[in-house]
Amino acid sequence: MRITISGKAGSGKSTVAKQLSEKLNLNHYSIGDLMRMMASEKGLSLVEFNKLAEKDKSIDLELDNKLKALGKEKDNFVVDGRLAAFFIPNAEIKVFLETDDEVRAERIMKDQREHEKSKDLKEAIDNIRKREESEKKRYQEYYGVDYFDKKLYNLIVDTTNLKPEEVVEKIMEFVKDKH
Repeated sequence: MRITISGKAGSGKSTVAKQLSEKLNLNHYSIGDLMRMMASEKGLSLVEFNKLAEKDKSIDLELDNKLKALGKEKDNFVVDGRLAAFFIPNAEIKVFLETDDEVRAERIMKDQREHEKSKDLKEAIDNIRKREESEKKRYQEYYGVDYFDKKLYNLIVDTTNLKPEEVVEKIMEFVKDKH
């Protein structure tokens, strides 16, 4: 079974994917973790790293090639990443997590990841939007894809007012219905 979890920053992709992979006893892969590691290695914030990626296509290509290879070489996994559903079209379950912008910003601020800190909610929302515009622009230019396009997914969950465990339960129900 291959499950992709996509969504906007702060929607709960990584948290939900980790919990889901544990419940289903599947491997978990996170493109966001890989991207944060690459940014940190360069001493950059994610916003700065995304700006660099706009000029240096090799950054996105490295991440995207890892996703493509995962879809071709592995089975029985949950992967979270914005373009996971696009690069792993043979995934049986393709989830998109939606969330209110303010809630996303609050989650990211609470997480307090290195290189992602914002001084207040307004700045956090602004940083999220800049990051997403940068990614959206690159994905459209490189692949002609908009990861917000709901046609890519077979399950959409609004996580705004849900705990991660509740989101995992919704996905588990969907998985049971599909199998």
